[in-house]
Amino acid sequence: MPIAQLGPGQTAQAILDHLESIRTNDVRWRDGRCFTLAYSAGSDVLALAEESYRRFSGENALNTGAFPSLRVMQQEVVDIVSGWAHGDETTAGFMTSGGTESLVLAVRSARKRAEREGRNLKRMNMVLPASAHAAFEKGADYFDVESRRIPVGADWKADVNAMRDACDEETILIVGSAPQYPQGVIDPIAEIAEIAAQRNINCHVDACMGGVTLTYLERLGEPITPWDFRCDGVTSISIDLHKYGYTSKGSGVLLHRTKALRSDQTFITDNWLGGFYGSSGILGTKSGGPIASSWAVLHYLGDDGYKRVTKSARESTMRIYKHIDAHTDLEVRGVPDSTLLSFGTKDPNRHDVFAIADRLISTGWYMDKQTPPASIHLTVMAVHAPHVDEFLRDLDEAVRQVGSEKGSSGAYATAD
Repeated sequence: MPIAQLGPGQTAQAILDHLESIRTNDVRWRDGRCFTLAYSAGSDVLALAEESYRRFSGENALNTGAFPSLRVMQQEVVDIVSGWAHGDETTAGFMTSGGTESLVLAVRSARKRAEREGRNLKRMNMVLPASAHAAFEKGADYFDVESRRIPVGADWKADVNAMRDACDEETILIVGSAPQYPQGVIDPIAEIAEIAAQRNINCHVDACMGGVTLTYLERLGEPITPWDFRCDGVTSISIDLHKYGYTSKGSGVLLHRTKALRSDQTFITDNWLGGFYGSSGILGTKSGGPIASSWAVLHYLGDDGYKRVTKSARESTMRIYKHIDAHTDLEVRGVPDSTLLSFGTKDPNRHDVFAIADRLISTGWYMDKQTPPASIHLTVMAVHAPHVDEFLRDLDEAVRQVGSEKGSSGAYATAD
């Protein structure tokens, strides 16, 4: 294939027209037919998020001294999210580009804490359930920390006793999820955090998917398993805003119980000819767009708006759950604790779940295909409420049609 060449300049309209043409085959997430990757609470929220992002997209959060507006907005966002997680006046954090950066930094923070406290460790390790997010593996790879994955229980939740047994003197971090992504259940965070407190090590709660939703489900009166800073031993929590906060992509928050623990996240040097360099995360230059988008959407929706969109997403989740739970050919992988749902087929030899997914995708839906075990995964959000009946009809029709067909496996993320 020849190397692409940059030709003469084109008109702005021609470029925009071409951009629209090349995304023709992208998933239709704005239409409420996508159950992964992109989040929407409606056209009004989306419009505000995009316009706020546009206005501050060129500002650079590398130096908030030059852009004090970004410092103010970031601090307000962090304070709001800290309140959701029951932080107090000692809680501190920064915005990140999202869950992956937050989890990678959680691993780094645990390592830096061990070094700061003078622990002479030869081979640091972290203990986490098999269901914990893949980004922890990236953190382990980046910072040379052994990953000790522990099988989950029959209910898909972390096996606390097995995790306790896997810890040793080289363990610097223990992990739980609220909820974990694959089956949508909340790990026993309080019991996991107790292990960390006893060992005086870090305990990170990955609430990237649930930090907003669980907060507002509890405020709506639903019983929620303890998951946040109310659990003694929890040292850090990650919450994404570009998921169920419905802000623009690139918006996450990493909270630490204290400023001392937050300092393990940051990087500071003057070992070059350019002067003092400080960075709160992996990125250096950071667009102000995600910060402004997050600030704007949080204030636009407010508590009442988040209760409304959370209630809508939860009701849609439970409508889908009840339909599948009563289905003769399908089975739910776990009772959803928030708005994530995973299901497969009762007899894989009779119905291949990936073939069902392929049928649904061919009719304009989009969802994750995950394994093990082979499952369809749905991330249900506020925009899905008007489309649930149509989805369930198409699901039933796909089950009837697949017969002995075999489908193709999918990927949660790609390296293309």
